[in-house]
Amino acid sequence: MTCLNTHDFAKTFSVCTLVTDISEYQEMVQSFKNAGFSDENSEFLYIDNSQGNAYDGYSGLNRFLRSAGGKYIIICHQDVLLNFDTMQTLLARIGEMDGLDPDWAILGNAGYGDFNTKLYRITDPWGENQTVGTLPAQAKSLDENFLLVKNEANLALSHDLKGFHLYATDLCAIARLLGWNTYVIDFHLYHKSGGNCSESFFASKNAFMDKYARIIRPMAIRTTCTMMLITAYPRINRLINKKIFYSIKKRLDYLFR
Repeated sequence: MTCLNTHDFAKTFSVCTLVTDISEYQEMVQSFKNAGFSDENSEFLYIDNSQGNAYDGYSGLNRFLRSAGGKYIIICHQDVLLNFDTMQTLLARIGEMDGLDPDWAILGNAGYGDFNTKLYRITDPWGENQTVGTLPAQAKSLDENFLLVKNEANLALSHDLKGFHLYATDLCAIARLLGWNTYVIDFHLYHKSGGNCSESFFASKNAFMDKYARIIRPMAIRTTCTMMLITAYPRINRLINKKIFYSIKKRLDYLFR
């Protein structure tokens, strides 16, 4: 017999990056070390895509999430630099979130809450020292440039999606499905890129929409002990799943068989 104890993580952080430019990645790692991330408190993991895309955003991040040994998994682009806030700032933000909402699973520096609620804390080609929204704020989507994932949430990305776009949005959706919450926090860094909506982006967008259209449609599920008709409306679900409705259905099936 084996007793499962509370997990003691070897490091506080796992910093994970898909790399196409080794020199740019080394500059990123040095900026992290300058901000307090050391070999004692952090592991730096990367996937080498410099000779071709061995892994895409979905498969690569799934590998990071499976392999990372840190208590918190940072997944970031190779072109981010910690020119402003430090590791101690990030630890303070994590502590703030633990008090505000222990059910948080993913933190980021940019995203959207409700459909029209933009949430940003970043410097990038679109502007310096941007702060949009009152942070921390719950988000439905996060930008991929910087994500911090709680390892104990045991998250994974969709197996049936591919590419280098919208994987953070997919991860946020899966976290919510599992009962976790996602937030934009006040953690300021520099991101060299302003983003690029190429043809591959729109292909990823269509695949994302097709996948979630399959998931969110009404469902009819039967288990060994019950039947459930599930729509997007909880009150309707309560009504149509009352025992009397199944009794009526059985009678109709008997009359018109």
